[in-house]
Amino acid sequence: MATIETDEHKALRAAVAALGKRHGREYDREALWSEAAKLGYLGVNLPEEYGGGGGGIAELSIVLEELGAAGCPLLMMVVSPAICGTVIARFGTEAQKREWLPGLADGTRTMAFGITEPDAGSNSHRITTTARRDPDTGDWLLTGRKVFISGVDIADATLIVGRTEDARTGNLKPCLFIVPRVAEGFTRHQIDMELAAAEKQFELTLDDVRLPADALVGDEDAGLLQLFAGLNPERIMTAAFAIGMGRYALARAIEYARDRTVWKAPIGAHQAIAHPLAQAHIDLELARLMMQKAAHLYDAGDDVGAGEAANMAKYAAGEACVKAVDQAVHTLGGNGLTREFGLASLITAARVSRIAPVSREMILNYVSHQTLGLPKSY
Repeated sequence: MATIETDEHKALRAAVAALGKRHGREYDREALWSEAAKLGYLGVNLPEEYGGGGGGIAELSIVLEELGAAGCPLLMMVVSPAICGTVIARFGTEAQKREWLPGLADGTRTMAFGITEPDAGSNSHRITTTARRDPDTGDWLLTGRKVFISGVDIADATLIVGRTEDARTGNLKPCLFIVPRVAEGFTRHQIDMELAAAEKQFELTLDDVRLPADALVGDEDAGLLQLFAGLNPERIMTAAFAIGMGRYALARAIEYARDRTVWKAPIGAHQAIAHPLAQAHIDLELARLMMQKAAHLYDAGDDVGAGEAANMAKYAAGEACVKAVDQAVHTLGGNGLTREFGLASLITAARVSRIAPVSREMILNYVSHQTLGLPKSY
């Protein structure tokens, strides 16, 4: 893979950066979403025959990173086009593709993604949301709970990870279902978060939600393959989200350090200020390289290689983001905690990149036994 971006990628980065600059930190989410959609940015990764840009996760990650660097990230980009759009494009029926992809591409329709459960945490094998067939109609009946699901209130449907029984073994296997927001028995409860974000978080309850047979996405026997087809882009896009946030915080700190003078020179002239900022920049650049590698592998169809790289990219970006935000706040001193400079809220937001969608500890577990060949500890 090339380590230098193509001219097309550079042009995309510059164009999205200009869009982000126009909207800025005080952006209106709906207005930005609408304009980004009209410019073709939201669906840049989706197939052209369904209204997308024909690109991949490499292009979509550029869009999210640059919006984040401008202070106006769109969290639902991680969910709607990256996870749900990718899964439907790769595994959906022709009817599902025609119904959903054009709307996801032009921003007129949005999908949420529901995998996390209250009692499962990072252990996806403990997912208890189950789907069973109605023998009389062939419909699916879904029952279970989900938690920390973003944007359900603004999404037309949620792609729910459930489990069905394997007729041959009796074991439960993961499957993906499209659940409309208005489905009977599908209820949501907003979680009160100490997190400044445009998108709200919800706990979901599915009480015998009846779905037609064609609500199942892809092959019932290929659940894990289809699931990770969405989870790898999620990790890559989370890395883009974190890198953009880190860049935004770092830019504010650099601007402040250039101008703020306490003694005879700007504080940025002192190595105690300059060196940590330089290190934060280096860490963000290194995380971006791994993110670009992960996106390249995924877009090339190397799901195994992309899995390793996506986890590493998410880990590196989360660590770099937290450190960049912390150093930015520290550089501004008391001003770093004021609303005027807009950095304090990023302290909590940056922590999300270490926690979701998979914790750094679980990534270290993955690398230790998948990459290094060490025994599993769990």
